[in-house]
Amino acid sequence: MKHNKIFISFAFILVIASGCKKLLQPEIENYRNLEESYLPSDARYPYGILLNAYNRIPTNSWSFNDVATDDAVTNDKASSFLKMATGQWTANNNPMNQWDNCFSAIQYLNITLLEIKKITWAGDDVVNKLFAMRITGETYGLRALFMYHLLQTHGGVSAKSGELLGVPILLEPQSTTSNFNLPRAKFEDCMKQLYKDLDSAVALLPLDYGNVASASLIPSKYGSIAPETYNRAFGVTFRGLFTARIADAIRAKAALLAASPAFSAGNSTTWADAANYAAAVINSKGGVSGLTAGGTTLFTNSGITWFYNKAEIDALADGSNPAEILWRTNYSSNGDLEAANYPPTLYGNGRINPTQNLVDAFPMANGYPITNSSSGYDATKPYTGRDPRLLAFILINGGTAGPGNTAINTAADGTTNDALNKVETSTRTGYYMRKLLRQDVNRNPTSINNQKHYKPHIRYTEIYLDYAEAANEAWGPTGTGSNTYSAYDVIKAIRARAGVGTTNGDAYLEAAKADKASMRELIRNERRLELCFEGYRFWDLRRWNADITEVAKGMSIAAGTYSVIQVENRTYQSHMNYGPLPYNEVLKFNALDQNKGW
Repeated sequence: MKHNKIFISFAFILVIASGCKKLLQPEIENYRNLEESYLPSDARYPYGILLNAYNRIPTNSWSFNDVATDDAVTNDKASSFLKMATGQWTANNNPMNQWDNCFSAIQYLNITLLEIKKITWAGDDVVNKLFAMRITGETYGLRALFMYHLLQTHGGVSAKSGELLGVPILLEPQSTTSNFNLPRAKFEDCMKQLYKDLDSAVALLPLDYGNVASASLIPSKYGSIAPETYNRAFGVTFRGLFTARIADAIRAKAALLAASPAFSAGNSTTWADAANYAAAVINSKGGVSGLTAGGTTLFTNSGITWFYNKAEIDALADGSNPAEILWRTNYSSNGDLEAANYPPTLYGNGRINPTQNLVDAFPMANGYPITNSSSGYDATKPYTGRDPRLLAFILINGGTAGPGNTAINTAADGTTNDALNKVETSTRTGYYMRKLLRQDVNRNPTSINNQKHYKPHIRYTEIYLDYAEAANEAWGPTGTGSNTYSAYDVIKAIRARAGVGTTNGDAYLEAAKADKASMRELIRNERRLELCFEGYRFWDLRRWNADITEVAKGMSIAAGTYSVIQVENRTYQSHMNYGPLPYNEVLKFNALDQNKGW
């Protein structure tokens, strides 16, 4: 368990390394510069520079920017995402901004790369070399990760040249004498640098960290060394740090972005590249059969499970991952997520309110969309016979939640504060979020009971969906390229896992596999459902050049009658498929071209 909190441990080392003997008179080593930190006993100090970059990894997952899309709204009137979605998104008011955060991280990473060879990481020469290899690999990999986030957030079409641009490429630390007035590189050149950094990371890092008992299990790139020597540099202690497997996943994610309609102009990354990069990750998981078993519910005590459940998370130790998770944060023991999103009667603030738009996107259990004449959908019983993921992810009127399985009444004529628009913490759509919440958390002030949580940086289902999207575009629904499975195979497995189409051979999927456009629509919808509330919808709509102005709707229930209501307009403009560069940066540096429209 102590290794599971490696980031926190390192951070605490940095703070308390000098001891507490003179609380009011800090020891001089608290103020060391790099040149004074090149001894083996002080290697933790320069490693702290790299940890500064780790601490800046964007929390794309569970940022809840979904409330700025057609998937959800929030009842938090102060939400920056709400303001952004309703007309207040500008270059100097951008809650999606990653410019300062990512470039700060890249500065720390470039310092690390410059200093690595000067530092004695361990007294043993062989171990010292292995540590230097690992830390160099981590640094290159993280630099690629931050470039990905910069491209996703700030890449776009130049207002001056009309070219698709990325961001300035910085490969050395900047100092007070550096030229900060740098132009943006072409998007293509940024992608090339990202791939190059990932190649460097893969060349130096193991696929995963873990102890080995035999020298035969040690990758040849580390030479002929003893298991105990390998374990000192690449053993279980370092789980949670950047690996070659993570590098492969970031390559797949970045390639999907680059191949997408909004970013493909003048870009050499193809849909086939994106599919093959995703396949490399999937193959290391066992192919389509490696898709995590279980169904769709998070943090359950019994029944179908999603990517981890109560038993799994409570048993986590030594930085280990559940089968669905490729990379995750450390876990914490609190009930903050439930305090924010439980309904009011469960002592929550009901912040994330799923829309009717999202509810309607869930098909019937037989696999047909509710708009299809073969679906059997009954508007007077809108939640009956639906895809099991609907009730697992979204709390509907009459659904139960919390440690006591309390029935929640979200109807407009409901008598509790859970009812539609009853109080400021009530739902605005007739729905509350259920996915991600531990139902065994008790937020009653007289008997608070918190539980363990963690957030995934990357989970495998995302990579399977990346492959399905890219493979369909590259080779059609049933084409495989050089791989052994198709987009159809992946989507069939995902839907079967969810319990969709299992009674009729998934007839809707079988019909869709004959047409690329139909399969595209189905894949995008499966991505919407599987990844809802995890921070993907905002970016997906934009990279697809899809409609971002769909009105967010809800469901009003009164006297047993169901009525769809309009809840919140989306007032984005057409140029907002690309985000802006920060206004103050463009104001300071005339070499920076702003994105068109901003």
